[in-house]
Amino acid sequence: MLDKERIAIETELAPPFEVRMPSACTSPFVFCSPHSGAVYPSAFVAASQLDAETLRKSEDCYVDELFAVAVDFGAPLIHARFPRAYLDLNREPYELDPELFAEPLPEYSNPQTMRVVGGLGTIARIVSDSDEIYSGTIPLAVALQRIELLYKPFHAALAQLIENARKTFGYAVLVDCHSMPSTSSNFPAAVRPEFVVGDRFGTSCDVRLTRAMRSILVKLGHQVQLNRPYAGGFITEHYGQPKHDVHALQIEINRGLYLDEISLQRSRNFSRFQQQMSEVTAQVTQLIPGLLDSRAAAE
Repeated sequence: MLDKERIAIETELAPPFEVRMPSACTSPFVFCSPHSGAVYPSAFVAASQLDAETLRKSEDCYVDELFAVAVDFGAPLIHARFPRAYLDLNREPYELDPELFAEPLPEYSNPQTMRVVGGLGTIARIVSDSDEIYSGTIPLAVALQRIELLYKPFHAALAQLIENARKTFGYAVLVDCHSMPSTSSNFPAAVRPEFVVGDRFGTSCDVRLTRAMRSILVKLGHQVQLNRPYAGGFITEHYGQPKHDVHALQIEINRGLYLDEISLQRSRNFSRFQQQMSEVTAQVTQLIPGLLDSRAAAE
């Protein structure tokens, strides 16, 4: 399995992620889409007990397309080509699930997070809420190989984009882009908001950024909640360091706005919604830097 996975990574996932750069970086923003990858390595599909459609349940379908316009406003976009079910970039590097592996976990792993307990560690055990990906355990070496060949290079590239923006503009703003199901399986009657903006309850960025993002979305007619039910994952928490001039926001988009959630095809509203997200991106990249520049000048 190990050799088959390495071959698949080096051929089918070449490159494992893409960085779309503007002709000139004129904005302190970096956009990231870690869960929109749709290239499922053949060795992974063969090792799974799930069919291809079920494996896609945790995929943030087309989110990279919704934010591709960022490059037109002077900001880079980085997005994974492999899926979250294969390797989750929005986790610590070693949030490993002891139930998933035949061997004992290394001492440096972190198996006790709520995400691991729920089956959604760095190497997911389930998709959606309960569908087990594998019929049994998998070799620990497979997980470590995915982390070395995919996770670490992606985060090295993301960190470099953020640092480049910080050096150029004096600060950087990371927007981590995700989508969420329109309903929760735990509460099927409860309809989720159209957007959730997460800033780790005010710790990952200047509160002015959070308010500006919410205001832009509300003015376009959307229902927006802050931090509930998603306050931001590892990427927002890890990179969001306002005291060190790096601000991070997570944005969750209700999939019902642009996606047929059964077929996972773009809905008839996709083009219109994509245009609206272009307007959001334009306003965010133009308005928010002024807020931070004004604050810096005042200080």
